[in-house]
Amino acid sequence: MRIVIQRVKFAEVMVEKRSVARIDKGLFLLLGFSNNDKEIYNSALWFKIIKKIPELRIFSDEDGKFNLSLMDVDGEILVVSQFTLYGDMKKGKRPSFTNSAPYKEAKELYKAFIKDLEKLVPGRVKQGIFGANMDINLCNSGPVTLILDSDYM
Repeated sequence: MRIVIQRVKFAEVMVEKRSVARIDKGLFLLLGFSNNDKEIYNSALWFKIIKKIPELRIFSDEDGKFNLSLMDVDGEILVVSQFTLYGDMKKGKRPSFTNSAPYKEAKELYKAFIKDLEKLVPGRVKQGIFGANMDINLCNSGPVTLILDSDYM
């Protein structure tokens, strides 16, 4: 599992010029799954990663230091599926996506991830449409961008 986390002032997902999800202050997540991620589903690692997200102290306190979490600032989370996070660009000029989880498997993991994250921050998790061609509008605050990868935890 690979997650790109951006601290945002706002983020919005558009599909066919229609807004399908929007948050104000919070975290925007690009979420991708690899061929091996079915093995970590429902494991201690799975829950460690999900629990870490709303607890990340990447929001500034009154002194400008990263001391506040999403929970502290009453922020929201917007999650978008992103199979290209596992694109391999070692050879040639066209990325290979053979390391990305197959569509059906990735969709099941995506739904499970949203469900488990929602348990930690009820009512504050929004999502894009899995597999849709989406346009993303956001304001990365800072900018602050982090990468969480199950292979390095």
